[in-house]
Amino acid sequence: MTDRGNTRIHKIDEEYRKELSQIIQYELKNPNITGLISVTKVNVTNDLKYAKVYVSILNSKNIKDTIAGLKKSSGFIRTELARRVNLRNTPELIFELDDSIEYGAKIDTILKEILPKKEDKN
Repeated sequence: MTDRGNTRIHKIDEEYRKELSQIIQYELKNPNITGLISVTKVNVTNDLKYAKVYVSILNSKNIKDTIAGLKKSSGFIRTELARRVNLRNTPELIFELDDSIEYGAKIDTILKEILPKKEDKN
């Protein structure tokens, strides 16, 4: 049973999110990784063996190739993370697509279409 209220784990999640964002944005040189990649959330297990990394990808040529590129580069990313964050263990990174930003933009577009029509009726 995981306890996300654990302050230490929460601090590690945030530190990893910050560092992973920097590594992915500035250190990665993989040509398969395209678009604007944002690390939206990191969930580290209580034993610090695994970290689920949620990424949002915008303006990518191919989102599947970008996720595959991140997974392929996970060894390099993990090594950089270990160098930057001084903990005994560095977790194995599991990349997941977070489409919440894209979903929010879609809802925003729909609302903008609906609202002017509503104002015309009044």
